[in-house]
Amino acid sequence: MTAKNFALIGAAGYIAPRHMRAIKDLGHTLAVAYDINDSVGIIDSLHPQAEFFTQFERFYEHAQVLRRDPARALDIVAVCSPNHLHHPHIAAGLRLGADVICEKPLVPTPALLDELARVEQETGHRVCNILQLRHHDAILKLREKVAAAPADHKFDVTLTYITSRGKWYAESWKGDPRKSFGVATNIGVHFFDMLHFIFGKLQANVVHHNGEAKAAGYLEYERARVRWFLSIDANDLPAEVKGKKPTFRSIDISGEQLEFSEGFTDLHTVSYREILAGRGYGLPDARHCVETVDVIRSAAAQPAGALGHPFLQHLA
Repeated sequence: MTAKNFALIGAAGYIAPRHMRAIKDLGHTLAVAYDINDSVGIIDSLHPQAEFFTQFERFYEHAQVLRRDPARALDIVAVCSPNHLHHPHIAAGLRLGADVICEKPLVPTPALLDELARVEQETGHRVCNILQLRHHDAILKLREKVAAAPADHKFDVTLTYITSRGKWYAESWKGDPRKSFGVATNIGVHFFDMLHFIFGKLQANVVHHNGEAKAAGYLEYERARVRWFLSIDANDLPAEVKGKKPTFRSIDISGEQLEFSEGFTDLHTVSYREILAGRGYGLPDARHCVETVDVIRSAAAQPAGALGHPFLQHLA
């Protein structure tokens, strides 16, 4: 495969190094990076020749200049910026004459997916979403197991994810629901895509709790009934974990634990390889989880009853 020229928007963020490594590991070039923050020293160890800008206007003008030379023009723009900036940054990348790879959540609403589809048509370029859990071996094996089960069988799933965050979180963009779109979107969209990938179309979406630090509800898919609980509050950690680990993750499927704590290291590289081979996940693939979190954000909380996640008892 011919080496491609990449740009990276959001180079100082937590996830950006995984994109930089994927670009390097697959033999491509990071030509230019942009972030309003300049804590990007990792570029020295991965792509020391990359241009870097802290002002979007200078980045965009540089990219336009590169377009004059086919050998230097950008082929792909990777977007790792805060959630609320994904849409404008994706559109900018497409209008620079490049394809785009973007982190989750792609955009917050189905209407913005429709708008990006129009920009794809206008530019002739494509957006791909990083949905790395779809490449995880444990997820793929579970998907095969579900597909092999009797068609009328529904699995009972209890999903619990608590990832403690300190006081910094509330001061960052992640703690601002106008920018992160809330806990269910920011930390839950990965799981909602995974559930759809494994268990099929969504049939019911009920919210039981939706607060600044935690959210819970019930989802019913073609092949599963799912009680879910997501939190960034350390007080929600189970007693056996509290004070020992900052994170607790459990996915119980009809009494069996889904173990997938290992195998994450190279999933971004796998995602990039698939995208560059023409097998990436585009706008239609992202729609299901975007629709799911859009409903969760806007739905009024309902009494949990028998469908409630066990951790809701602690909130009461």
